[in-house]
Amino acid sequence: MCIVTGATIPVSYIREEACHGRMGRHLLAIVAGEKGNKKYYSADREITKVADISISDLKILSAGKLPPKGMGLGFRVQAYGMDEWWKLFSNRQIYALSTFSDLLKAAKIMIIKDAQKDSQTNYDDKREIEEYADAVVTYLAFAVDKLISYMSTLCSWNKESEAIRSTFGLQTMSMNWDYAELNPFSKASANWSSQVAWICKVLQNFPDSSVSEVMQMDAKKRTELESNVVISTDPPYYDNIGYANISDFFYVWLRINLKDIWPDLFSTLFTPKAEELIADPGRHGGMEGAREHFESGITDFFKSLAKAQNPLIPATIHYGYKASEVTKEGKVISTGWDTFLQGIVDAGLQVTATWPLRTERKGRLVSIGANALASSVVLACRPKFAKPVIATRSEFLDALWSELPRDVKLLQQGNIAPVDLPQTTIGPGIRIFSNFEKVLESDGTSMKVSEALAIINDVLDEILHGEESEFDAETRFALVWYEQHGFNEGAFGDADSIARAKNTAVQGVVEAGLGISQAGKFRLKSRTELDPKWDPLSDHRLTVWEATQHMIATIDQSESEAEELLGKLGQGYSDRVRQLVYLLYKIANDNNWADEATAYNGLIQTWSSLRPATPSTSTQQQLI
Repeated sequence: MCIVTGATIPVSYIREEACHGRMGRHLLAIVAGEKGNKKYYSADREITKVADISISDLKILSAGKLPPKGMGLGFRVQAYGMDEWWKLFSNRQIYALSTFSDLLKAAKIMIIKDAQKDSQTNYDDKREIEEYADAVVTYLAFAVDKLISYMSTLCSWNKESEAIRSTFGLQTMSMNWDYAELNPFSKASANWSSQVAWICKVLQNFPDSSVSEVMQMDAKKRTELESNVVISTDPPYYDNIGYANISDFFYVWLRINLKDIWPDLFSTLFTPKAEELIADPGRHGGMEGAREHFESGITDFFKSLAKAQNPLIPATIHYGYKASEVTKEGKVISTGWDTFLQGIVDAGLQVTATWPLRTERKGRLVSIGANALASSVVLACRPKFAKPVIATRSEFLDALWSELPRDVKLLQQGNIAPVDLPQTTIGPGIRIFSNFEKVLESDGTSMKVSEALAIINDVLDEILHGEESEFDAETRFALVWYEQHGFNEGAFGDADSIARAKNTAVQGVVEAGLGISQAGKFRLKSRTELDPKWDPLSDHRLTVWEATQHMIATIDQSESEAEELLGKLGQGYSDRVRQLVYLLYKIANDNNWADEATAYNGLIQTWSSLRPATPSTSTQQQLI
């Protein structure tokens, strides 16, 4: 915004100025102190001057260019003139990192001298001493590369942990207006010493072995060389991450530091990319070409996987792709999931289960302000053993309704987070689908995985809503009202119609403590309006809705209070509360009520750690 006129400056103008080298940077603040005792100071003129240094004749300045504008998945900084790798760093960062790189040569000379002086070394000749020095320098170069991830202008500040977030808080190269700069000699978590310590931990935990073999080849070719093996893999995520392009961020520095030691490994300016199995439109003449490259490649890989795996042990495939898109017909689909699962089915594999695997930290950029997927998904796959059977669409639906309700109930009892439930349900659903040789549509064509996923999601919705019958009438009323109004006011007439349909009355809902009716309006009570002295044992009109809202309010206070409340509710009533939470999460998520969805998702995530308190003697007497 213009500080003179107050007019908003167009993004196009800012980008144009940046591309012409007229975008600067200014030091705003300094963070000092150790963890738990951080202090924030404004940057004075003297410190600002110290930070403003000039650079020239450094190797990184000729490291090469980023992918052209519009090319490379996740690369968005080129629009601001950051078209060369060195431009992703401040002058001070480049100077520091270049100094670390230069010191590697000095370290090698020192290592060789020390080894020659040490009479207790077992090295027989000069060549072995040289190899030892090369190994140590290689590990130190790894430490430099780890440091690089925390020393670019794409690093941001993590407010939760009060620490620098690495360049790849997201797997993208995106513009970062307020970046954090690390002092590598401080006690910050990402300092130089900690990077070296990580490398040391790896070495200390390597298995003792005098024989090792390293191979670098295409994963599909590697699988084709094996048979009867146990397989666990984490394949590329369609068009989600440009792995090879992103790896150049590290490669250009590794090449500077190690090309003299390992000339064959670093013979190319950048990493190879042509055969990378991702759907990158920039490499394949558009989205159709990219789709074809990925689909054919992933199917071929799964076919070789099916031939190589031990038939008695399921292959585990890790996946964590949640992005979705809306088709012309208005259907919400996930192209990545559809293509991925279609490849598995076409390869003759059957998905027998899917389970979430907790892999994500709080404070990730992708989770801030969003109800992000809380985990990766692991698919268990086996070759099809059953005799191939062709099914109709209706037979597939019958099979889903026969098995999926039981599977959903098991998942809920396992406290699968609501945010993970739709993807976790894919496992049982696709297991049923992939058990058939093919499922025929009414026109005789084979059903695609994308259509099967849509049907599975529809059945899941009906299963969740079908659980309403287990709730009391007031809770069923509150559920419908919540879906339409949230905690906002609505017309009394609408409330009255819903109440009659649910075999209750608005006055009964009010008396049960669920809502407020006045001046021709009705609304549900918010959690801030709940009675802090409420006790389910003395509530003569106990509802699942009220118990659920109190559980969320209580868990925010303390887990011990939540455990006490669970103990009073008992197993049966607690199970109904959990069922309601899954429904409420879906409603909140569908309506983009992020805070509400997070509250319900958080309760389920905490549920498994709660140990219901044993009721006291007086409580037991009340229950009797």
